[in-house]
Amino acid sequence: MRKRVVVSDRMQTGYVYFLTEPEGQHFHPDFQPQLAPKEMLELGVFGGKYMTDCAAEFPEDWFENAKLCPQRHDPDLNYFGVNASQPLAEWRRKGWIHEDDPRGWFQWYCRYYLGRRGEDDDRQIKRWRAMRRHIGQIWKNCQPGDLSCRRKQRQALLHWAYDSRKL
Repeated sequence: MRKRVVVSDRMQTGYVYFLTEPEGQHFHPDFQPQLAPKEMLELGVFGGKYMTDCAAEFPEDWFENAKLCPQRHDPDLNYFGVNASQPLAEWRRKGWIHEDDPRGWFQWYCRYYLGRRGEDDDRQIKRWRAMRRHIGQIWKNCQPGDLSCRRKQRQALLHWAYDSRKL
């Protein structure tokens, strides 16, 4: 299986990548996300703004129940109703953005989930694993099932495909 994808949206034009793995399968053994991109979009991540101009690249069914806001970032659309995002300019300043994925980690994850494998995979998987520290903080400071405790950390975990509702 090798499918060619050509990207044309506001942030990338003419970028080409190939899907070499089946969708949602054959992940690196150190990368076991708890949520698929479709689930994340349905739960409400990134204030609904993240995927509003690039939906054509991804499966239509990812957007059937997605919480999106094309006009602006709306924290009320996030599952926990709080802003847990940093501006893209900050991600760039910190060197977190790879040129293949100018929108950042979630764009990388969506493409990885679809079957793209590439040079940035190891770095992104290490970044994903580093988010586990927030799970420890929730376990340490919150009662099991108390979704009102540390809502910003819980929302940040959702942004990284960790299902903080189960902590």
